[in-house]
Amino acid sequence: MNHHAGRLAIVAAALLVAACDDPQTAPAGTSAQPVEVTAMEHRTSDAGATASWNELATSLADRVPVDQARMYAYLGMAQFRAAEEADDNDGHGRGHGGHRHGHHGRGEHLPVSAAIGGASAAVLSSFFPNNTAEIEAAMDAQQAAGGGKADDFTEAEALGREVGAEVMVYAAGDRVGLADPGTPPIGDGFWKWNGNPVVRGTYRARPFYLASDSQFRPAPPPAFGSPTYLAALAEVRQISDTRTADQLAIATYWNLQQSGRRNAPFNNKAVELIRKYHVSDAQAAHIMFLMGSAVFDATVACFDAKYHYWFIRPPQADPLITTPVGMPNHPSYPSAHSCVSGATSGVLMAFFPREAAELDAMATEAGVSRIYAGIHYRFDSETGIALGRRVARKALRADLDQVAVLP
Repeated sequence: MNHHAGRLAIVAAALLVAACDDPQTAPAGTSAQPVEVTAMEHRTSDAGATASWNELATSLADRVPVDQARMYAYLGMAQFRAAEEADDNDGHGRGHGGHRHGHHGRGEHLPVSAAIGGASAAVLSSFFPNNTAEIEAAMDAQQAAGGGKADDFTEAEALGREVGAEVMVYAAGDRVGLADPGTPPIGDGFWKWNGNPVVRGTYRARPFYLASDSQFRPAPPPAFGSPTYLAALAEVRQISDTRTADQLAIATYWNLQQSGRRNAPFNNKAVELIRKYHVSDAQAAHIMFLMGSAVFDATVACFDAKYHYWFIRPPQADPLITTPVGMPNHPSYPSAHSCVSGATSGVLMAFFPREAAELDAMATEAGVSRIYAGIHYRFDSETGIALGRRVARKALRADLDQVAVLP
């Protein structure tokens, strides 16, 4: 993000985000405890395993195609559950699977960082089976750098691997990519299918928090041909006709960096903030799980809306609109980039309120980038961010002992 961070404030002014709540305020009843650097700057953090393993995940995903929304959700889930288990010294579990075989039972905590490492290694090995040597080398390096009792580290790592394996069993039932949305209706205002397989993504996948796929389904887009719609289409056309080098750079950056196969900007930002604020591994795992699972649910809700409305893309309505990036093979409304950005920024702003302005600007830039690319209307982006923020608020209020319960 550094190469274009200076443009964030400019882009934020260009896109007014429709949101129900103040984005800098955590919702009432939230599980987020805002992290204050002044309160934590003198505190010694633990090994930083959560941040390091998420960095490795991003590095692997740069090289190996993978569904990143799915990967980050289950990596975060495994890290969070493993941290809970390692920190559970009373032998009674916490509503997500209970006390585990082999737990020491000595009234002591196992090393949380080691458990997070073991869980991360198990999940990443499942997503990247051809990179297990690199993953195991990272585990060995963590153990070598960790200090403490070798037996405790080994036991905690084994506990984490057990949790990670259970998470992947749970993940196998998420129905990602299984539901067929069918084909669009024929007529004015409907997305025009090109005959290639329609992107399924997380359509009808099992959510973490949503009561139903349609729980946060937005109101319909402006009616095709209405004055509101025509004004939005004209804006896309005007940008297409006068696209600047800066707008092209923003469109290209977010097209490459955030998609169904990549979500590096916000994950890298989360790691940066975890380190800046000296966040403990257990709290970092909490943050990353909420962020990853909120993104997953935001995409479930987003694709529900896409295949409910089947709304036409701007270049399909006006063939003179140019598209410097590829046009995704799914309908326009709402923008998936914005749904993801709304969810990620919504979670991070609750934990890092001092960083809210920059996080909001990042989400804004991701959304407006698709207008610059000619493939979305402004209402696509505004609605997507608002949807993502609603999902984030629901995740932040959730009782995590009742979410994604392991056997």
